[in-house]
Amino acid sequence: PETQSEIDISNIPCRVCGGRSSGFHFGALTCEGCKGFFRRTEGSSNSLVCVGGQNACTITPRSRNACKSCRFRRCLAAGMSKKGRRSCC
Repeated sequence: PETQSEIDISNIPCRVCGGRSSGFHFGALTCEGCKGFFRRTEGSSNSLVCVGGQNACTITPRSRNACKSCRFRRCLAAGMSKKGRRSCC
């Protein structure tokens, strides 16, 4: 069986956008882009509004910057939180 150190985390997709993950950030396995986005956005999330008006925008590595509201919603759904900041790695 593989140990955690033998697992290539970059082969596991980011739980927010599906891109190449770089590790556990704020409690979830994410890419560097989503890690930084969550860190910058967490305190000001109350002012976010979905650009499509449906709160259902597709979040991919190519489209993740189009709707901050839906991306932040995906961060929360993936389990990201300030409390999870140093939970692993």
